[in-house]
Amino acid sequence: MDSVRHLIEIALKEDIGSGDITTENLIAPDLEGTGVILAKEPLVIAGLDVARQVFEHLDSEVILKSGCKDGDTLGNKEIVAHVEGQLRALLMGERTALNFLQRLSGIATHVRSYIDEVGKTKVRLVDTRKTTPGWRILEKYAVRIGGAHNHRMGLYDGILIKDNHIAVCGGVKKAVERMQKRRSHLLKIEVEVSEFDQVKEALSAGADVIMLDNMNIAQIREAVKIVDGRAMVEVSGGITQSSLKQLADTGVDIISVGALTHAARSVDISMRINPLP
Repeated sequence: MDSVRHLIEIALKEDIGSGDITTENLIAPDLEGTGVILAKEPLVIAGLDVARQVFEHLDSEVILKSGCKDGDTLGNKEIVAHVEGQLRALLMGERTALNFLQRLSGIATHVRSYIDEVGKTKVRLVDTRKTTPGWRILEKYAVRIGGAHNHRMGLYDGILIKDNHIAVCGGVKKAVERMQKRRSHLLKIEVEVSEFDQVKEALSAGADVIMLDNMNIAQIREAVKIVDGRAMVEVSGGITQSSLKQLADTGVDIISVGALTHAARSVDISMRINPLP
């Protein structure tokens, strides 16, 4: 995708700038080399194609081979991939390629641990828009690799009437009714609510999805009873990994968790480079 290619170009420009002073003075341009990318801890791998594109940007003939694919679980010291190409390209692209791999694999690994908590329940675990600016397409890809789902990609592809919209419009009913007149028939209307009266108001106005914001377990159970299958129910706000199973058992359809992306740490992945004889 053009957006991913653009991110790679920015990242390489940020790191290399006007040139790699060290590599260009130590390594002849005609030398070839190999690299081994290693997992330094148990992880779910994500971003292999992005890493390949990093090296290809520097050497169009580089070869990246891997015995695994995005979504596979690797143990400590397991090989992620082998890379072969211009030695300068491998040295210049190493850090950028690893940065992408470590961040995306970190999200996928983090998400997989949340999925394990949900188990085989029917609830759908989704992310939010709490992503690193510019990285959304990649971070949401990593969420899918980890086993969860994406909420809307941005403000442009889904209707979500939040508390500030409601305040400006003068209430849930007015906001939903105004949106009903303007939306495409292909788009659902989701409304964020924090009180039972708002749940009832959203239902009567014809909302398709009701997001329960920062409600406790007892309140969520009561809200699900009020909705009674007339709309999908999503919960959001203050959700922890340890609370997922209990939330799933309330009967909600969707659990949205910003922490899937913003709380994920980068995992440890390294690369060892050697010249070809």
